[in-house]
Amino acid sequence: MINQNPEQIARDHIDRQLIACGWIIQDKKRINLAAGLGIAIREYQTDIGPADYVLFVDKNAVGIIEAKREEEGIHLTSVEEQSSQYANAKLRLLNNDPLPFVYESTGEVTRFTDYRDPKPRSRNVFTFHRPETFLQWLKETKTLRARLHDIPVLPIDGLRDCQITAITNLEQSFKEQKPKALIQMATGSGKTFTAISFVYRLLKYAKAKRILFLVDTKNLGEQAEGEFRSYTASEDNRLFTELYGVTRLSSSFIPNDSQVYISTIQRMYSILKETDLDESAEEENPNERTFETKTAVPVGYNEKVPIEFFDFVVIDECHRSIYNLWKQVLDYFDVFQIGLTATPDNRTFGYFNQNLVCDYGYEKAVIDGVLVPYNVFTVETQITKGGSVIKLGEKVDKRKRLTRKKFWESLDEDEVYSGKQLDNDIVNPSTIRTIIRAVKDNLPAMFPDRMDEKGIFEVPKLLVFAKTDSHAEDIIEMVREEFGEENKFCKKITYKSDEDPKSVLQQFRNDYYPRIAVTVDMIATGTDIRPLEVLLFMRDVKSRSYYEQMKGRGTRTCSVEELKAKGTPSAKFSKDHFVIIDAIGVENSQKTDSRPLEKAPGISLKDVLANVAMGNTSEDMLTTLANRLIRLERQLSEKDKLKFAEQANGFTIHHIVKQLLNAYDPDAIEKVEQTTKGAMRGFPPIEIDVAIAKGKQQLIEDAVAVFHNPDLRDFIVDIRKQYDQIIDVVNMDAITKIGWVKDHAELAKVVITDFKAWIQLHKDEITALQIFYTQDYKNRSLTYKMIKDLYELLLIEKPAIKLPVLWDAYATQEDTEAEGKRIQRMPRTEKPKQELVLLVSLLRKAIGTDEWLTGYDKTVDRNFQEWVFKKQAGTLKFTEAQMQWLRMMKDYVANSFSIEKDDFDLSPFNAEGGLSKMWQLFGEEMDAIISELNEVLAA
Repeated sequence: MINQNPEQIARDHIDRQLIACGWIIQDKKRINLAAGLGIAIREYQTDIGPADYVLFVDKNAVGIIEAKREEEGIHLTSVEEQSSQYANAKLRLLNNDPLPFVYESTGEVTRFTDYRDPKPRSRNVFTFHRPETFLQWLKETKTLRARLHDIPVLPIDGLRDCQITAITNLEQSFKEQKPKALIQMATGSGKTFTAISFVYRLLKYAKAKRILFLVDTKNLGEQAEGEFRSYTASEDNRLFTELYGVTRLSSSFIPNDSQVYISTIQRMYSILKETDLDESAEEENPNERTFETKTAVPVGYNEKVPIEFFDFVVIDECHRSIYNLWKQVLDYFDVFQIGLTATPDNRTFGYFNQNLVCDYGYEKAVIDGVLVPYNVFTVETQITKGGSVIKLGEKVDKRKRLTRKKFWESLDEDEVYSGKQLDNDIVNPSTIRTIIRAVKDNLPAMFPDRMDEKGIFEVPKLLVFAKTDSHAEDIIEMVREEFGEENKFCKKITYKSDEDPKSVLQQFRNDYYPRIAVTVDMIATGTDIRPLEVLLFMRDVKSRSYYEQMKGRGTRTCSVEELKAKGTPSAKFSKDHFVIIDAIGVENSQKTDSRPLEKAPGISLKDVLANVAMGNTSEDMLTTLANRLIRLERQLSEKDKLKFAEQANGFTIHHIVKQLLNAYDPDAIEKVEQTTKGAMRGFPPIEIDVAIAKGKQQLIEDAVAVFHNPDLRDFIVDIRKQYDQIIDVVNMDAITKIGWVKDHAELAKVVITDFKAWIQLHKDEITALQIFYTQDYKNRSLTYKMIKDLYELLLIEKPAIKLPVLWDAYATQEDTEAEGKRIQRMPRTEKPKQELVLLVSLLRKAIGTDEWLTGYDKTVDRNFQEWVFKKQAGTLKFTEAQMQWLRMMKDYVANSFSIEKDDFDLSPFNAEGGLSKMWQLFGEEMDAIISELNEVLAA
């Protein structure tokens, strides 16, 4: 309605929410308490004035709503005294007791207090509770928060110390009514068992009605269900499922007769949104997707799953998939939240209000013997480190990414590639083979006691992390060849494996074969493989949390009996450590604590389709999908267009695009509004608004209905994958570094100590070093001759010190120190190619001028940018001709360490006019600029 004041707008919002939650709204002059179970009466008179809303259940007054305009949302807690007074007032015509259920609401923000609680405390709620809920609550002698005080002391038999700490502190947190609690327990220390233990106690002693166990992949849900079904309560000696119902949700239907519900966050989101979800959308952890909307698609109220449906929600792997879009699932329910994770980051601590009730990290678990430590073995090759080039005219194999079909082609230009492009755009079989061969050759030295009865080395259970499914296929082929083994020796465990992935995983966990498994990310988290002793990383990971989870696959302890039975019959000792073989530099790569809250605007087509399938039907998303489909249509053959229509219920791409764009078209929306108003003439305005909203939503549902079909989504993604990989069989790879990380660190220490000793020995003899040690900072300078003399002296006295090796030694030292202190070092610049520049870079590092290893040329670049910025921040503005000349001076200093007037007779200045041109450009400022650049660039 138009021309409403803020208070009227707020009450309209409240009315709509009350109706959705099952309340009948009545005016105080037309009261009919028999009209339904829950009645909300506006402006009901009390002995202190009219209350905005009085709530009646089964003809009895039970609650108050104090309504405020939207702008008052930030002040709702200051309204609690006012609403409490109404709740304690006498209602007209009634001799009532104080009303227990009290809300303060703007229609956008709502707070709720149950005054029957011990120490009643208001809390934010998504919307109002249903009248049936109040009726049930009033029949109970104690509230949930009061019953939490009835939980007895925890029996500690059969529990680890960390589990005792977690459960005891969590229950104390409940008693203090803290809404969120975080449990950090290292992977393998029994997080799920701990969770089931406290879930059992909440159901038995606190009489919790329903508890949601939230995961983010189907695999974790299945594993949790298995653990609930095998759990035996120590206090009862019966299986959990004999006492309480456990349901893992696999459709949109939620039975109301279970006590524990296991669901992926994706499915629960789709249930609240009342959209379909194919199980394929639950296979991938949504945190790994590259896109989340900046504005989350809002969840609306669902009367089938009201906000009070659950009392508690346990969130497994809570460090990753509960933010942005998915956070709404947690915001929706009026529950206590318990997070479980092995690897919390700052975002996780913040979300759970810094209420860490258990801090049991990997190091503590290793000390206690709950988990085993690990050693790192590095394999570095020339091409993984520095890339390579395939020359123009070379005949190469190309391969379809999807079908892996090969064909010959001659390159029409040089193909230069980096190590990061390997196994994506470029496949170099020699690199994969070199790494696998190095692993095979070094495994016997890592596990010298693993000889079977015939004296043949028995390969320990080894898990390879690959980049893609295609990469995994290449690795499997090489492993079988290099180890000289049959198919069952090495298998793939991914979602796209032809063999049932769960059966292969079961074999890997419990049987002798496969000895080696290759995965992309299916068993990165939440999978217990005790006999596993080696992890081979052939993919990098940028998330610190995800990397820790991947390492966690190897941390489980394993007795010698279990190791013999399930993994390695030749084992002579219990598993006391595991080995990480780092073939990609994952140990040293830069990692972030968490994924950014807002993703880059570049969205893959796969992610667009996944978001739409998950209910993300914002205008931006549907428009993006429409544009992608328009572009796709132009590329498809007529045959592929027909295949598309077969998967899309006969609809063409053009028709689907039209519907997507129509969903938010103003003309289409106006037509819905006019049609609805015409058909509902005479109906209450609120009901008309609800019908219009449903009509608008139907436009969206009609537009995206076809994308609920996973076969269509797969077809669209696959048809876009028909790009080629180049197979580089020209460049042979070779090992450049191999061995234990601690050995690299020790070698680096020796090299650096030797260099520092030489500097110390000559610090009073070498002019350049005397300048560094004795001159004031502003007067320090290095001339080309000084550095040349120093370099020649180094070559004579220390021929064993190779500057590139010294750079690598400092790099190793920095990485080791950063890892030990758990700090994130600055991104390292590239190693300078010129020897003298390299020497200056190392000198600055050795004597502490630079904290981190930095190429001197990059230091000059950075200082130049800062100098120009400061200069031009004032009245001085350099012309483009002046800037070109200044850049030449900067590049000269980067390679010659200083610049003098005589240098302008040399290249590159002489070709541009020499010293006279310098004077022409800068005039009387010339000497000052030369002096300043010499001072600031080398700083």
